[in-house]
Amino acid sequence: MNYREMTINDYEEVMSVWAESEGLKLRDADSKEGIHTYLERNPDLSFVAVSDNCIVGTIMSGHDGKRGYIQHLSVLPAYRNQGVAKTLVDHALASLKGVGISKSHIHVLADNVQAKAFWIKQGWLKRDDIETYSYINGSEENA
Repeated sequence: MNYREMTINDYEEVMSVWAESEGLKLRDADSKEGIHTYLERNPDLSFVAVSDNCIVGTIMSGHDGKRGYIQHLSVLPAYRNQGVAKTLVDHALASLKGVGISKSHIHVLADNVQAKAFWIKQGWLKRDDIETYSYINGSEENA
């Protein structure tokens, strides 16, 4: 298994991995343009796992200058339980630390039992003291 930085040239293959990932919800921000903007704003912080010249795992990470955010950790089913996800997380956290970010967050969908178990096993703490609220500019969903 090889690990390398994700580039926008990986987009189609990355989308295929995400499409096979239960519990991962894609939105308009996951368009090719949206991902390109994210990667440019957060250089050297997102990674792919490659086996036999095919992307089999992904992780995106970024920061706001104070806190890191992990997004779209995904590994193809055939490659799970082999340490791929943990290695991707380790790469992302090390890169965030390299730019001065020591605390990171992950948002997990409430019904994604598998993801919750993974993050707890990795030592991440579930927060009960905060709630997340979202607003989408120009969306009827906010009404």
